[in-house]
Amino acid sequence: MATERPDLAAMLYPLVRELIALELPVLAAHEVSMWGYSVLTALDDTPVRTQAALAEAIGADKSRIIGTLDELQKAGLIERTPDPDDRRVRLLSITAEGRRVRRAVRRGIQVKEMQVLESLPVPDRKTFIRLLQQLHASR
Repeated sequence: MATERPDLAAMLYPLVRELIALELPVLAAHEVSMWGYSVLTALDDTPVRTQAALAEAIGADKSRIIGTLDELQKAGLIERTPDPDDRRVRLLSITAEGRRVRRAVRRGIQVKEMQVLESLPVPDRKTFIRLLQQLHASR
C-alpha cells in the first residue's frame, strides 16, 4: 500500500503562493508586472511574435494583454511594428532594455527562490529543480 500523502496541488499551492509573494517586490523594484515579466520572458525566448501568438504562449487572452503591451512599450521594453505582410498585425520584439530588465528580474527572483529552497540539502535542491524543469518541458 502506498504511503498516504496530500495531493500534489495541496502541497504545491502554498509554495507557489509563497514564491509569488517573494516575486512581487522584485517585480515592483523593476517596475514590471507579473504579466509584463511573462511577456518579456516569452519575447526573449522567441524574439518576434504576433500579439495573438504571444497571448497563446503565455496563456492570456489577447485582448487582456493590450494594456500590458502598452505599458511595456511606453517603458521602452518592447517594440510593436506593423507586419509588412499584414498591416493589421503587430509584430512584437523585446528591446535591449527589456532584455536587461527581464534578466535582472529573473536574477532577483532566483535569489528569493534559493532562500526558500535553502532548507533542502544541496543534492535534493538540484534534484527538485531538475524534476520541475522536466515536468515543465513536458507540458
